[in-house]
Amino acid sequence: MTRAPKSPGTAAPPLTASTAPEAAPAGAPPGAVPTEAADAVARRLIERHGAAHAERIRRGVRQVAERWWPDDGDAEAFAAFCGESYLADDAERAATFARLEERLEQIEGRLLEIRRETREPIDLDMGPIRRVDSLLADFDISAHVVEDLFHSRVAFLVLLNFPVHTLAERLGEGGRFSREDWARSRLAERFADRVPPRVLQAMTRAFVRAEVYVGGYYIRMDRVETAAGERLFPEGLRLITHWGLRDELRARYVEGAAGLPKQRLIQRVMERIIRQEIPEAVRDNPDLAWRPDTNEVRAATGGAATPSAHAREPDTRYQRMLEVFHAARGADPHTPSTPTYIRRKFERDRQVPEEEVERLAVAVLSAPQVTRLAGLIRSRLGRPLEPFDIWYSGFKPRAGRSEEELNAEIRGRYPTREAFQAGLPELLGRLGFPDDRARWLAERIVVDASRGAGHAMPALRRSDRVHLRTRVGPEGMRYHGYNVALHELGHNVEQVFSLHGIDHWCLSGVPNTGCTEAFAFAFQERDLEALGYGRSGEGAWPSRVLDSLWSSAEIAGVSLVDMRAWRWLYAHPGASAGDLREAVREAARDVWNTWFAPRVGVRDSELLAIYSHMVADALYLPDYLLGQLIALDIGRHLRTADFAAEVERIARQGCLTPDAWMRGAVGRPISADPLIEEADRALRDAGAG
Repeated sequence: MTRAPKSPGTAAPPLTASTAPEAAPAGAPPGAVPTEAADAVARRLIERHGAAHAERIRRGVRQVAERWWPDDGDAEAFAAFCGESYLADDAERAATFARLEERLEQIEGRLLEIRRETREPIDLDMGPIRRVDSLLADFDISAHVVEDLFHSRVAFLVLLNFPVHTLAERLGEGGRFSREDWARSRLAERFADRVPPRVLQAMTRAFVRAEVYVGGYYIRMDRVETAAGERLFPEGLRLITHWGLRDELRARYVEGAAGLPKQRLIQRVMERIIRQEIPEAVRDNPDLAWRPDTNEVRAATGGAATPSAHAREPDTRYQRMLEVFHAARGADPHTPSTPTYIRRKFERDRQVPEEEVERLAVAVLSAPQVTRLAGLIRSRLGRPLEPFDIWYSGFKPRAGRSEEELNAEIRGRYPTREAFQAGLPELLGRLGFPDDRARWLAERIVVDASRGAGHAMPALRRSDRVHLRTRVGPEGMRYHGYNVALHELGHNVEQVFSLHGIDHWCLSGVPNTGCTEAFAFAFQERDLEALGYGRSGEGAWPSRVLDSLWSSAEIAGVSLVDMRAWRWLYAHPGASAGDLREAVREAARDVWNTWFAPRVGVRDSELLAIYSHMVADALYLPDYLLGQLIALDIGRHLRTADFAAEVERIARQGCLTPDAWMRGAVGRPISADPLIEEADRALRDAGAG
């Protein structure tokens, strides 16, 4: 996944179930300029500059008036500002835009760098997280910057002279926008919302607490036992939830029937976590042995554990979700055009309407090809499907090598973070980037040893570098870590091209995280090719398509659970952590029973609720679905194209809407149709209908 700073902010005391209702959104924002006063100012400006300016003046004055607070000045001050600051001359407006781009690149870029460095003890494997580290992670110097730009009236200058487009306007009119139009639209978007710094700080604090929680949630699999007391996993195996548990489960498919007991045990661990039945003391504790089937705890060396070791985790998972909800909800009164976090996430961040994302999820889940694929997987496994088979990995090419063989090879190549850093040019070269381009990219990427599963951090100044965070254990990198690192490398390559190769800084980046996930998936699926096994060739494409369909169905289900959880939260703002736990479980069962039970043959599974993103990256999961669909369509395009050249071309489109970006990339909008069409062909070739 890619990680950028959360919608600015940090601070405010942690919420608890008992205080949640009182921690609801702050009251209505300070009053704006009355409509009559704003209209009068607009009329005077039109009289001065002419009717040709009327539409732009009315819109600009309205945009300023809606965000003008009493402490910005009285009606006379508002009128004076508008009269002095409206830029009627096109050349002056263009020069102002260019100056703002230059200065904002430095401001936003340096703030990101400070934030990244302040968070290093939280994000990187730097030893125990100290109290001071958590306090510094709560500190966000950028929280007041937007408000300071309003107080200095820079934001008002932008709002008066450049339009804040709605998503509907961009979707309807974006096809007629020039590159300059797009860049100016993105500039104004920065000031579309005026959220008080205290609210932004509360959001950061809630997100940081959730990130620290999931980033430190490890299970000692070497201390997990079957009901009979057998330990199935090697000494020292310590896995983060959910990523590590899921990937370990996937890795055991290569063992066939021998891996089945391990997979079932991992599923049981996940279920205990979802239900918060897991004894709190067993988390990352080598001194205790735990039997998830019976929930018994004992000393790892034998004998009874203390009574306190049996106490379950007290709904902390759902408490962190509640804290994020209440902090995010605090911004609602200050964002009238997108008055809920749900709408801001879909319309502002993702730029795909919520109903469209749900339609795409249902299109994947309802495809008969998924049913046929379930039958093919069942026949390959030679047994009935079980709930954990939503993570079936048998379509992934491994060059005929087992997980252990790949682990040994990866450890040999990349024993340290520094070795992986040094190997970046060679990896990129094997993916088709010319030597000079591979070196140029590698020089702009920093590899860090991640505390969690891994993520990518962008840069915002062209003199800065992007960061690739991945797991490198004491014995070197494992195949899982390498595979994740290739995923993050895809993010980083996009981040470099969409920053350094862009014509307007305001267009740097991509439309949403689903688009950058497309690059990440494209690199991740070429992990063996990057090791030097050569191009996968035509024969590997059907397997990749089938893997994408199965993965897309799984993440579509997870996305629906995430979306339903947030809708439930808005409908029940006074809920406790226990209430939320039961609501999430119910949503997971309902989605499962609707779409998965008919194919798997097991009802009431709650596994779709295991994703840690639900806790720390609220409503992020739908981006993975978009990423899968975009990646498949772009992947289909890249099969017959120059991979490296097309990756660069597509990334350099910059931050349009996802719809416009995809039309530029492959000539059509985001759709499930290419995936379903390719899967239908692959299933026929595999003899599955």
